[in-house]
Amino acid sequence: MTGAAQWARGGMSIGSVLDLLRPDFPDITISKIRFLESEGLIRPERTPSGYRRFSVADYERLRFVLTAQRDQYLPLKVIKEQLEAIDSGAATLGVREARARAHSLRGVKEYTEDDAPAAPRRLGVVPGEITPEELRFDVAVRLTRADLLAKAGIEERFLDDLLRAGLIVPGAGGFFEADAVTLARAAKAMAEFGLEARHLRAFKLAADREAALVAQIAAPIAKSRDADARARAEETVRELAALSLNLHAALVKAAVRNALGS
Repeated sequence: MTGAAQWARGGMSIGSVLDLLRPDFPDITISKIRFLESEGLIRPERTPSGYRRFSVADYERLRFVLTAQRDQYLPLKVIKEQLEAIDSGAATLGVREARARAHSLRGVKEYTEDDAPAAPRRLGVVPGEITPEELRFDVAVRLTRADLLAKAGIEERFLDDLLRAGLIVPGAGGFFEADAVTLARAAKAMAEFGLEARHLRAFKLAADREAALVAQIAAPIAKSRDADARARAEETVRELAALSLNLHAALVKAAVRNALGS
């Protein structure tokens, strides 16, 4: 039975929704969907026997949440505020989100470019939020040294400097993860201001300390016997990581402002 037929018959099951989402969100799980429901971000209906049934609107809402986490790296609190703005009519899904939604639903019903809303007001990032496009918890990616050099646009010598400084650490077999590309690009951009790899070790040390604090909070959650423990632990890490980015940026700006006497 096609997705359109299932929706016409009263909604999609959680497993069917999972299958539709997985191509764009490989790390999505039933536990993750249940967790987002428990946090009030989605509200699928329940059958008399207790099974969840997802409407098209429920599916679109879930995609919005997952996309905001993946592409904008927003905390759930901010995403929930944006959803409330949508619910109240104060904002709408943007063109980018609508097109992504249409693309994802092509196996359910036919969509065209005309189906996208005409120039709606996009849900922007809350002022002060940090939104690195590629900083995300995603499925593992194995990059060779040549891949990393090409994707990051850096030279061999610069990569060697990053490796010696411990800013980038290869994994098993000498492969690199996707985060290495983001890190190398950022380091390259900072090098244009005269900062060498050795100068960036302070950032690495600070990140290690922050990671240890986050792990102390998330580890007990992951070890609980709750069926959704892993999903809750992952969400805790996402939330704290996003908040730490904002805190770090605010602290750096305040310290620089004080140093400049402004």
